[in-house]
Amino acid sequence: MLSLKDCLDFCDLDFGEVEAVAEHEHLPVIVAAELSHALLKTPEGVCCLHCMVLDNINQAVAEGDLDKVMRCHLAYQHLEARYPMSQQAH
Repeated sequence: MLSLKDCLDFCDLDFGEVEAVAEHEHLPVIVAAELSHALLKTPEGVCCLHCMVLDNINQAVAEGDLDKVMRCHLAYQHLEARYPMSQQAH
């Protein structure tokens, strides 16, 4: 049986990034890990991941939830550092 940690290791994103996808797509974290893994395979998928996290940041700002803004911002920084958006995906 795979644990959440196994799935996170497999998808190559950290918990904060996968949690952001889960929140954006209204999915359980373990399902979001699978979706994230699939999205990382193409430049367009990486762009979708960026958009999801940025949407979460914008939503948190609109709600005035500064803790969530900071969590999402850290997740975005990590995503951007490891998977920058390709110019081809724009």
